[in-house]
Amino acid sequence: MGRVVVFAGSNSKNSINKELATFAASLLNNQEVKVLDLNDYPLPLYGVDIEAEIEFPENAIKFNEELADSDAIIVSLAEHNGSYTAVFKNLIDWVSRKDKKIFKEKPMLLLATSPGGRGGASVLATAKNTFPHFGADIKASFSLPSFMNNFEGGKIVDAEALKELKEAVQQLESAL
Repeated sequence: MGRVVVFAGSNSKNSINKELATFAASLLNNQEVKVLDLNDYPLPLYGVDIEAEIEFPENAIKFNEELADSDAIIVSLAEHNGSYTAVFKNLIDWVSRKDKKIFKEKPMLLLATSPGGRGGASVLATAKNTFPHFGADIKASFSLPSFMNNFEGGKIVDAEALKELKEAVQQLESAL
């Protein structure tokens, strides 16, 4: 049994990406799942002057330890103006100052969703390109478009999308 850390790249209390990531984790078989909330890791806005003053914030250390203690990662990225949310980018900026390979070469399932028809495609493409530089071993990715139409009652209701997500989860699980 592996330990899978799950989180959304969002600080929204009603994050649709957290819902998607949590649902994806529920499809795992016999894995220990820990769902993280970025709101539990508040950090000052990264800057070299702040880093020189405070060195490395405790919450960045805690988040880094959660990733290190995992066997795999499921992350679903919210998209703001075609890219990462500010809170997620800030977290990456802080953690990467201590450990450039923040994802620790762990197998990763990379997700995104949005209310729109592209399903976070832009942020997903950015992550696929940049996450390997931060030590992500991306085993599969999945985008769910039109979240409000395709996700109800805590699950994906579109049969084809559900099949695609199950295949992606299976690819992650085979790496554990």
